[in-house]
Order: sequence, then C-alpha cells, then structure tokens
Amino acid sequence: MAETTLSLILPVRDGERFLADALASLCRNARRDFEFIVVDDGSVDATAEIAEDFRRDLPGLTVVRNPAPVGLADARNIGLSAASGRYVTFMDGDDWLAPGYLALLVEAAEGLGCDFVRADHVQVEGRKRVVHRAPLSAPRGVVLDPRGAILPASVRTMVDYPYAWAGIYRRSLRDLLHFPGSLHTAEDRPWIWRLHREAATFAVVSLAGVFYRRQVSGSLTQVGDERQLHFFDAFELVLKDVEPEFLPKAVRNFCALLAHHLEIAGRFTPALRARFEERGAQMVRSLPADLVVEAVSRMAVERETALRALVPDLPPSPHIRLRRDREET
Repeated sequence: MAETTLSLILPVRDGERFLADALASLCRNARRDFEFIVVDDGSVDATAEIAEDFRRDLPGLTVVRNPAPVGLADARNIGLSAASGRYVTFMDGDDWLAPGYLALLVEAAEGLGCDFVRADHVQVEGRKRVVHRAPLSAPRGVVLDPRGAILPASVRTMVDYPYAWAGIYRRSLRDLLHFPGSLHTAEDRPWIWRLHREAATFAVVSLAGVFYRRQVSGSLTQVGDERQLHFFDAFELVLKDVEPEFLPKAVRNFCALLAHHLEIAGRFTPALRARFEERGAQMVRSLPADLVVEAVSRMAVERETALRALVPDLPPSPHIRLRRDREET
C-alpha cells in the first residue's frame, strides 16, 4: 500500500450551507496519496449526509462522527489521531481551496524540508476577494528559525497570523500540532505560539489557495456566547510559558485582541459583557504595567481609550507624559 503523503483535517458542525463547496474543492485537489478526514462534530443538520454523498467522488475520504459536539480544538485533535500522512493540513467547513493547491503546498514542503510551511490566503466577503499575506519580514521560500519570526513586538509577525489552515506541517511534530482541548475559541493562539517557540525550522511561501469566508453567521467570530470568554484562557496559556524575551510581544498581542473584542462587544448580552470586561480588567492588571502601557500607547486612539476605560488606573502613556512635560515648560 502506498504511503500517504498528506492528511487534510476538516472539522465541521452544522455546516450544510457550505460543506458541499468545500468538499467539491477537495475533489479538485485529490491525489491517490492524499487522505481527507471530515470530523462531523455533533451536527444536527444535513452535514453527515452531505459528507457521505462525497465518498464516491472524493478518494481517500473518511468521515468521523462525534455523537455530541466537542468543539473545534478537540475535533481537530480527533482528526490528527486518525491521520496517517507524512504531512497534515487543516480546512474549515465554510472555506474552499483553489484547484491543485494541495499539490503545490506539498511540493513546497518537500522542497524546503522544514518542520512547517506557512502560506497566504484569500479573504472572502460576499463578492470581494482580498489576498492576506503572512506577515514575514524575512525572505520567503527560505528555511528559518521559527523563534526568529516572533519579534519585533511593535509590528505584526507570524504569531499574529494563527490560522492553522494557512500552512502544512510535518506530522512528526506530534504534540506540537495538538490544540488545547479545553478551548472553544482562540485555540489557535496558544497553538501558533507553541509551534514557533518549540519547532526547529519553518518557511513562508507565496501561495494563496485557501479561500476564507468572513462574516459567516454561526461561526465563532460572529457568536457572542460564553465561549468568547475562552479568549482569556487561551492567552493565559500563552503567557504561562512564554520566555521573558517574548513577553512584550505576548502582552501587545493580547492587548490588541482585547481591544478588538471590546469594539465588537455589542454582540454580547449585558451580563456577558460585564463578565468579559471584568475578566479583561483582571488580566490586564496581572500583566507588567510598563509593557501594557507600551502596548496601548502604540494603538489607535479609539482602542487605547477603550482599554483605559476598562482599566482606569493604568499609568499614562509615554507620549502623554511628553505632551504634558512640554505644556508645563
């Protein structure tokens, strides 16, 4: 029996609206040495039937069914446990792939010979298509140290690009590929940090074959329930193990995302918003004040204002001190 080169893991829950598009795009990427693992995470709609309908047209398709939902992180972990490929990649049930994209991704990984390869993607909103490039300041198509792509703290880097589906990974990385199963959102944040801190080599290539749908109703980015509180649990995992040299980046990363969540907190119920703000204030106060001040001082005024309203006792930003000093003289 031929070795499996690539395992693609596609977790989906109640995905009947877009799943056929996703699987049809996999048919245009199929190879005899590729396997496709759909993890039906407790769907109650027609997701299971749609997946079964593709068994004949999509060689290498396996459907794993969870009787009750376990969440995206554990669904991906279930897929990883079933995978046999030399490489693994991921896909979401409401996205699709360009024809032949997976073969190009494997070719890049084999040519570079590193632990993992990250790629660009195409963001889709209605008819609009925008290419989002992986934020790497170093040359592309070159094998690099993943730790070297975490800093600097003041700009977007590879840990700000957490999308697991925007890349390909050696399955021999084993535990580094597993997601924190306790999380139902933001699970990709501690995952990408650990990958960059502990893997040996990586590269970025100029491939943009994943079409990522934004603003999809029902996705966790659009839902305002208690799962959004897992954002704090995710960053507690990041901050628990991060080395001192990377702490300024982790604090900036957290503050920027917290400000973003506060901007869209209108989707929360008043009670959940109060809990979210309370947890946010507690976590900000647990961080080194100088790093928080440095992070917020580099934000847009609206975001800095939102965070300062959340934590009124935060010391002034350096640029505010400078302005006051000038006024006093």
